[in-house]
Amino acid sequence: MKPTNTVIKVCMGTGGIAAGGSDVMDAFRTELDASGIEATVEKNCLMHKVGCRGLCAKDVLVDVIVKGQKTTYQYVKPEMISRIVKEHIIENNPVTDWVVGDDYHNFHKKQLKVVLSDCGSIDPEDIDAYIAGKGYEAARKVITSSAPEDVIGIIKASGLRGRGGAGFPTGVKWEAAMKQASKQKYMICNADEGDPGAFMDRSVIEGNPHAVIEGMIIGAYSIGADKGYVYIRAEYPLAVERLRKALSDARTRGFLGKDILGTKFSFDIKVKLGAGAFVCGEETALIASIEGQRGMPRAKPPFPVYSGLWGKPTVINNVETLANVPYIIRNGAQWFSSFGTEKSKGTKVFALTGKIKNSGLIEVPMGIPLREIIYDIGGGIEGDRALKAVQTGGPSGGCIPAEMLDTPVDFESLAKVGSIVGSGGMVVLDADNCMVNMAQYFLQFTQMESCGKCVPCRIGTKRLLEILDRITKGKGKEGDIELLEKLSADIKAASLCGLGQTAPNPILSTIKYFRDEYEAHLKGKCPAAVCKELLTYYILEEFCKGCGACLRACPAGAITGEKKKLHKIDPAVCIKCGACFDVCKFKAVKKE
Repeated sequence: MKPTNTVIKVCMGTGGIAAGGSDVMDAFRTELDASGIEATVEKNCLMHKVGCRGLCAKDVLVDVIVKGQKTTYQYVKPEMISRIVKEHIIENNPVTDWVVGDDYHNFHKKQLKVVLSDCGSIDPEDIDAYIAGKGYEAARKVITSSAPEDVIGIIKASGLRGRGGAGFPTGVKWEAAMKQASKQKYMICNADEGDPGAFMDRSVIEGNPHAVIEGMIIGAYSIGADKGYVYIRAEYPLAVERLRKALSDARTRGFLGKDILGTKFSFDIKVKLGAGAFVCGEETALIASIEGQRGMPRAKPPFPVYSGLWGKPTVINNVETLANVPYIIRNGAQWFSSFGTEKSKGTKVFALTGKIKNSGLIEVPMGIPLREIIYDIGGGIEGDRALKAVQTGGPSGGCIPAEMLDTPVDFESLAKVGSIVGSGGMVVLDADNCMVNMAQYFLQFTQMESCGKCVPCRIGTKRLLEILDRITKGKGKEGDIELLEKLSADIKAASLCGLGQTAPNPILSTIKYFRDEYEAHLKGKCPAAVCKELLTYYILEEFCKGCGACLRACPAGAITGEKKKLHKIDPAVCIKCGACFDVCKFKAVKKE
């Protein structure tokens, strides 16, 4: 019995590919061919790649749709394909052993997908798939029948704010650029996503690049720009590849280039690869990089909407902001503003990572409590351990303690508790995380990424890092905590750009909510047993079997003991490498 009306969708975002998505697709092709099934539209069996499905923890995710009935498989491996093809595609009996469970459905239940509505559904390399879902209709409508002022009015009425971190009203920015009397203007998409643990913008471009392109077209028409750039880091090869193909296809179909759709409006987009400098996420540093200069920010004003790329009016929006635009134009400002809170409209995409069961990419309405994200969507903490904190906003954000889990996730609420929405990183921490060490980790990143142009950031973050290093090595002294607070305040007030202005946030938030951990470090103890120099290793007599595994693993010869008798660690010789702790099968080695 040959299948009819069958569609196979394989997750081929970066996570899906890393989990073996390419091998899964190859296995499907081989098995379908062996079964005499041609994977083409004409033969009623279509197989194609899709972008990130969201629940990266269960990749490779595969949808098999037979006669309109969708079944999603998780953890798919090539060796599973033969059974799926035979039992499901040919015999129409889904292989229930491998089907996703309640955790998968719960992961999506409280999400509200706008930007991600087509990601994981359509083939990102097929412009026709995007067009079939009303893609480019918004651009066509705007270019052929709307005045720029009317388009900007819709964006303003929607309440869309920049999703790159600052949350500035998008319509206000566009309006300011539109009013500038200049024959040359630029529209730039900031895809220079560099936060540790963040993969939102990359996944959007990998999964639906045409939405970003369409958003840029609408923005360019609104402000009067005929040239655009997508500034994207070279470390995103898959996103770059799919973006370039999408741009080429859009030109071929007449959505980019001269006299678009038979009108007098012309606009085209170039791809500019960044070298991975975190500071180039700041708009004036990004502009300098495009101009061929070293990526360093400049003082504002003037803002880019008045004097940006090569001194011309320039609008810079990030990937998520622009991807929202086609849906707003298509569905209306009131539709978008019905989601979220009074001041934070719409949805927000987050990369949910850390000590969470269901790590992945999510999109939720603004204002949803952190608790619902962590437990209802994320499935709770790994090993059912207690939550300690949630770090939002990347290295520029703050750590929110467990007792504040009912905090709404929106621009205003997170700012009140000392954090930010940022571009959308969200890292979950448990008792095994040392908050002083976390502050040190994020500051190490921002200090390394400082461009060095202004003294408060260049020297100030270096001094902060030196103090944190001293504290985590047991060499802290009285007054260090107060010095961290004072120096952080000075750096925030005096730094030239957002990198320096927000770099102290992890320190200030961890001191505010976890001051006891800083004080414990000053007394020579790391409560989470993370900071190496503060650890003491010892062996519990009641658990030690005298197997000798720890003795053999110790590189310093700090462990002594005879076979089947209690072993001991000499603290004077121990280098605190943790090898004994890692190899002990009886949990006899302890650290504190």
